[in-house]
Amino acid sequence: MFSKIVVGTDGSDTAAAAVSLAVELARQGGATLHFVSVFKDPATSVAVDPALTSAAAREACEELQARAVRLAEGLPVECHVVCGSPADMIVKVAEGVEADLIVVGSKGMRGARRIIGSVPNSVAHNAPCHVLIAKTT
Repeated sequence: MFSKIVVGTDGSDTAAAAVSLAVELARQGGATLHFVSVFKDPATSVAVDPALTSAAAREACEELQARAVRLAEGLPVECHVVCGSPADMIVKVAEGVEADLIVVGSKGMRGARRIIGSVPNSVAHNAPCHVLIAKTT
């Protein structure tokens, strides 16, 4: 069915639900999983603790991915830790690996956030492949 599945994780409960779904789909179809964790450069972002360095942010993302990889035990997995906008980077990784499915959580699909822009909304509108928005909220 799907041979390459991209899923983003930021360590939140909603992302964990999307990761679990992506792992289940990969197990059913023998797909390779591509975990994507995105960090914003603290020098250019007010959303990140200013005391946090880019190296520390990257390390935090790598720890998140290590947990996700344990869930996917026995499956082929590739990890991508990138700096930038989460939606843009998930799409960029999907393009780069020629994914046939992106799994994202539904966080931000309701209320004002949906109107001003959310990760699942942006991914769905810009993805080069199928997008599954997991019901996580």
